[in-house]
Amino acid sequence: MTLIKGIKFSIFFPAVVLMLIVIMASSCNMKEAMAQEIAWDNYSDEQIVNAIFYAEGGHKAQYLYGIRSIKYKDIAEARRICFNSVRNGRARWIKADKPYDLVTHIGMRYCPPKVHPLNSNWVKNVKNILRRSK
Repeated sequence: MTLIKGIKFSIFFPAVVLMLIVIMASSCNMKEAMAQEIAWDNYSDEQIVNAIFYAEGGHKAQYLYGIRSIKYKDIAEARRICFNSVRNGRARWIKADKPYDLVTHIGMRYCPPKVHPLNSNWVKNVKNILRRSK
């Protein structure tokens, strides 16, 4: 059976079906990737604070939770300061109409990449810790 002059239906049809399957599969992968990005916004403030603690060096850190600009007397106070920063970062992120994922938005202020070369790893490190904690 000929569909178009010179192209047999038996050759044309499987090629079209294969092309549609590839398009649908890539569409599913894009949706999964988008869902994973959106998932960063589903972490609680506490989960983000815990991830920041470990990203900044945990108990061995010179500056607990990466807090350098405010004096604190103990780990509990450093944690409260970090919680306030995360809570305020979430509020700013919502007010800004969520231009990036939440962790990236917080990281741009909490640990600006332009201030120090190592800061460029902060968002990636926090996300890796969050990913492992689930």
